[in-house]
Amino acid sequence: MAEEPKETKPGFQNPVAGFGVTFKAMFKKRLTEQYPEQQKTTAPRFHGRHQLNRHPDGLEKCIGCELCAWACPADAIYVEGADNTDEERYSPGERYGRVYQINYARCILCGLCIEACPTRALTMTNEFELADSSRANLIYTKEQLLAGLDDSMVDTPHAIYPGTDEQDYYRGLVTEAAPGTERQVAVSKGEKPKDEGVDA
Repeated sequence: MAEEPKETKPGFQNPVAGFGVTFKAMFKKRLTEQYPEQQKTTAPRFHGRHQLNRHPDGLEKCIGCELCAWACPADAIYVEGADNTDEERYSPGERYGRVYQINYARCILCGLCIEACPTRALTMTNEFELADSSRANLIYTKEQLLAGLDDSMVDTPHAIYPGTDEQDYYRGLVTEAAPGTERQVAVSKGEKPKDEGVDA
């Protein structure tokens, strides 16, 4: 009959070995980050909150094609396009994104929507503080995502630069708003979307 192994009694060395681990950790460099008191510096290509970009004269780059919504694996983007008119123009082309929503309760910040965008209208910023106490507040609308205006820009809607077409905009030939450009009266802004958009 085989002998059973004898149980080792805890001796003096076991607690000392534990204290040794503690003493080693006491002199190591601390990894604690004092956030949010000290803001974290992100990498230049960090994938944060999205931004809808504008052309240098203020017209929107989004053409309402919905490719970003099709590319999104989390179904976090809702886009509803509409037609531009000469009296109410938001982008240089035929269409623009009338309704644009991103649900950050679903978004996984993968960047596939950025790759799908044909006009570079959608990019990602370094902003990462997206937490909120309400799920409804995590659905960002077009007004929240649209880039701000520079001094040389005029808010949409407004007419395109005289003597140019949409190709000139995408080639980068339009660098600022035409002198005397005025904002047009927005008629369709007050219309509510037929669909509620992205569910929370």
